[in-house]
Amino acid sequence: MIDTFNQRLKKDSMQKNSKLCIGLDIDPDRMPDYMDKSLQGIESHLKDIIDSTTEICLAYKLNMAFYEQFGFKGYELMEKIVSYIDGRNITVADGKRGDIGNTTKKYAIAIFDTIGFDSITVSAYMGADSIIPFISNRAKGTFVLCLTSNKSGKDIQEFKNNNDTMYEYISKLCNKLNINDNIGLVVGATNPENMEQIRSLNSLPWLIPGIGAQGGDLEQSVTISNKKNSIGLINVSRGILFAGDCSIHDVVKATENYNDKINGFFK
Repeated sequence: MIDTFNQRLKKDSMQKNSKLCIGLDIDPDRMPDYMDKSLQGIESHLKDIIDSTTEICLAYKLNMAFYEQFGFKGYELMEKIVSYIDGRNITVADGKRGDIGNTTKKYAIAIFDTIGFDSITVSAYMGADSIIPFISNRAKGTFVLCLTSNKSGKDIQEFKNNNDTMYEYISKLCNKLNINDNIGLVVGATNPENMEQIRSLNSLPWLIPGIGAQGGDLEQSVTISNKKNSIGLINVSRGILFAGDCSIHDVVKATENYNDKINGFFK
């Protein structure tokens, strides 16, 4: 029987000795002048990054907005990059989709079948209907927004009804829905106290943004997320993609540094 997404996540992590996810968020405004900022140049650069880091990292996350800003050509580039990764690493579509059942089914087809992503980020604001169509295939993963790393996230996520905050309720809901062992949570690295509370509720895997530019604590994120024999997928985007002068050498060096730091917390 085929592995569930969460089983694959753990197996691949052990095989690669990595819990690092590289965010392939293209941004010509941040690229130095010497680089080719055309979509063809960006495609070539991303492929070089993938070839140079595929054995060092566990996953790649593509924030869809960074590709969609270029229209259909950007969408085409996104498909090419996922195809180029070709199963060497887990891929995450950071699309934060969330809609009613019929629409969500079409999103799932687009993300998983048409483009070929292994997993997606999803908003639960519209309830279980916005999650269930994504989790029917046990081999595909769904990371549900739970506790995000942006400052204003607390405006909604820390709202309390009876005894639960919104993020606690979402965590409990996802645990109930996880019958196919393919649900995880997006848990930002910027609030360790709330991270501890979420981990106390269940052992779902986490996708963890907020390291680096947003000020999240790497050691606490790794330590908390990996309790209960679970796993935290540490996402780093700008800190790797735009390291140094953006050369492949600097990107690889940054990737190795982050991976070594993460693994060092287990020694």
